[in-house]
Amino acid sequence: MSEVNFPSDWVACSISDVAQVNPKKIDAEPDTISGFVPMALAPISFSDSLRYEEKYWKEIKKSYTNFQNGDVLFAKVTPCFENGKAAIVDGLPNGIGAGSSEFYVLRPHTPYVLPEILFALIKTQKFANDGAANMTGAVGLRRVPRAFVESFDAPMIPIAEQKVIAEKLGTLLAQVEATKARLENTLETLKQFRQSVLAAAMSGKLTETWRESALEYFGSDLSTEESFNTDKPKKAEVTSNHEIVVDSFPKEWKVSTFSKLYKFIDYRGKTPKKSDSGKRLYTAKNIKMGFISDDPVEYLSENDFKNWMTRGFSKLGDIFFVTEGHTMGCTAINTIGEDIALAQRTLTLQPYGNLSTKFHYYYMLTSAFQKLVELNATGSAAKGIKAAKFRSLPVPFPTYSEQKEIAHRVETLFASADATESQVNQALAQVNNLTQSILAKAFRGELTEQWRKDNPELISGDNSAEALLKKIKAERGAVKPKPKTKK
Repeated sequence: MSEVNFPSDWVACSISDVAQVNPKKIDAEPDTISGFVPMALAPISFSDSLRYEEKYWKEIKKSYTNFQNGDVLFAKVTPCFENGKAAIVDGLPNGIGAGSSEFYVLRPHTPYVLPEILFALIKTQKFANDGAANMTGAVGLRRVPRAFVESFDAPMIPIAEQKVIAEKLGTLLAQVEATKARLENTLETLKQFRQSVLAAAMSGKLTETWRESALEYFGSDLSTEESFNTDKPKKAEVTSNHEIVVDSFPKEWKVSTFSKLYKFIDYRGKTPKKSDSGKRLYTAKNIKMGFISDDPVEYLSENDFKNWMTRGFSKLGDIFFVTEGHTMGCTAINTIGEDIALAQRTLTLQPYGNLSTKFHYYYMLTSAFQKLVELNATGSAAKGIKAAKFRSLPVPFPTYSEQKEIAHRVETLFASADATESQVNQALAQVNNLTQSILAKAFRGELTEQWRKDNPELISGDNSAEALLKKIKAERGAVKPKPKTKK
């Protein structure tokens, strides 16, 4: 690797010097059971094994990339390449398999090159960065060129040292992966914790003691409607799927509908053409579950903004909701302001009166409400919930005081979870960097520095990297290509 100072005992070469790139088709009996690997089954993690489906060889040998046990497999197309989809091929039925045509196959020149070393090489950050930078093709379907793979720097390492490096990488990276798994499990636990908080909030358990104290203090005069300047809401018509949420509300709470509590602001038709400047445009892509993303950054011209935003403007504290598509159900609070443009497939809920929108925002984040939205959505390719259907969905309606109390308690508990999540994400970033740090040390010879001092006889003479490379070239030269037959 030209810019890396690897040990003097190693020899600079390229991947094509130590491995075949996309070797020829495998010759096997048609009815041989083999492994089939679509791109979806290729692992991303360093330590995950390659999964496969069993198929007859005659079904997959022609139209798919062929490989065998001991090969190294990796994706060449975006975004699978950037995601690091790769594996050492092992455990296939009868030792052979085929998979996506978007795979590259590296077959190490055995017994002088180990697949573990090639696999580690293509998992380095340098290979990922340089490969992405050299991609060719149209946007959305870019691929890493074969010439890049063949010419990529790969040091020839004495075989005894390769075995030590492979062993050390296996041990160290397994520890890293285990730490990463624990951190990711912690993130999943935090998600479950938030949902349990929301469930407790909407079942009234979070404020059960508070409610008893409030009733004791205020008596039966404690009412919801006194602090709400709209018509007295009536109990929503409860259908079978509405029971998912309604049955969990405390009996002391009233039940209303979105249409009685909120003004709906939506925008129909096609969003005007984007502009380089003007008013900031927020689309369904910006509205995530629980927050508003700055990506992508888009604008509408001042004139288009005036013509488009005829149904009204959002205000701070309003609720944003995505009505259709793969992000249907995503909900966020407006923390930006009102001088913004909103695209189609977004819905703004603006309270008619004195409501805690944050309370209803938390209600909309519950898994029960999200399931209710899913049940009331229509369509197949791009499911969506119609505004009329959404308006009739049931909404919990406790007293305004309890709404504020619940929102405050949820916010406090979420803040604690957010602080923990931030620490876990920082630790996760460090762990991800640690993997690359270990790989970089391996290819600088740092993992085996003391081993080389203790075992000079295993890296010199016939065991040297230079001798191994000569053997590879000699063996390749001895294999004469078959002459082409004339018809």
